[in-house]
Amino acid sequence: MPAQIAVENIRNTRGEPVTLLIEDGQVAGLAPAGTLGIPEVAERIDGGGKMILPGLVDGHIHLDKTLIGLPFIPHIPGETVAKRIAAERELRRTVALPVTARGGALIEKVAALGTVAVRSHVDIDTEIGLKGLEQVLSLRQSHGHLIDIEIVAFPQSGIMRDPGTAALLHEAVAAGADLVGGLDPAGIDDDINGHLDAVFAVAEKHNVGVDLHLHDGGALGAFELRQIAERTIALSLQGRVAVSHAFCLGELDDADFGRTSELLACAEIAIMTNGPGPVPMPPVKRLQAAGVRVFCGSDNIRDAWSPFGNGDLIERAGIICDRQDFRADDDLERAFALVTEASGAVLGRAEPLSIGTPADFILVDCGSIAETLAARPVDRTVFKAGRKVAEAGRLV
Repeated sequence: MPAQIAVENIRNTRGEPVTLLIEDGQVAGLAPAGTLGIPEVAERIDGGGKMILPGLVDGHIHLDKTLIGLPFIPHIPGETVAKRIAAERELRRTVALPVTARGGALIEKVAALGTVAVRSHVDIDTEIGLKGLEQVLSLRQSHGHLIDIEIVAFPQSGIMRDPGTAALLHEAVAAGADLVGGLDPAGIDDDINGHLDAVFAVAEKHNVGVDLHLHDGGALGAFELRQIAERTIALSLQGRVAVSHAFCLGELDDADFGRTSELLACAEIAIMTNGPGPVPMPPVKRLQAAGVRVFCGSDNIRDAWSPFGNGDLIERAGIICDRQDFRADDDLERAFALVTEASGAVLGRAEPLSIGTPADFILVDCGSIAETLAARPVDRTVFKAGRKVAEAGRLV
């Protein structure tokens, strides 16, 4: 790849003509057209008058769970989280295609749609051990030119109810996982203190962040959120802890929401939502007004938990808009930020398209961010570290 590249004939989100200068895969300049000094040796790329947008960042995905690459497998219903976990474990025993093949196919699918980074939760339990982690670590090597992968060691089967998992979480982080996860301390493990003690012990010992799944609803879920926040503050982990789903935030009265959101903001805990189906959803605007960071991810894509999902984060942002009744342009921009700047910040990425950051971006033939979410164009040109990796929904 040429050391210097100039992407010309493109527009910013305000419709103004701009030029992007790339040096060694990083942004060297993004300025009004005609104002950058383009080196004579630079390769020039014609952007075709398209709008430049930051690359998409998926804050919550499961690369090890996807069944993409297999013949379609009918969904196995489960009325509770525990029953769905049991059904998934049973199905997992019959799947011969390795994670490297299935997860690799999913990476290629989402990369072609403009995703440049993901946070992937990877199952850790006493049955599978670290096998899934080892394969996702392999994907980080084989597919790193397409996507950056951050890994959460995720105790899908619980910790207290699956003795030995706590030790495996320590091993997983030592082996290369970037964060430690958790799951419904009350609903799955029936031991809030025991579960959180185990999770935060890993975080403290290995100096890593935390990202817990929390499906428990109502006042119970809010109590667990406050317990997580208090432990976060006690261990000085502010800004390094996230809670995924947190359905309870969508069903609290004003008093409970107020004290819970205040403590979440104080602990700098981020809340991930994927715009879930017929369940309560964290109120995006209300949380942001309280100072709580909110970000977005795909969650399950064609796996034992859901037969749906395509990994298109622009579509996912549109789903958030539908769930939250976002219709005005500034609200659509708010939703788009959940799959770009907000999710990127949670993953520790710098402000996109700023000087010195990786040249990760997409080009679309739309006039604004709002139009992009409304039209959801498949025709996207995707660049990763200054290299074109996809065109019109297909890898190049």
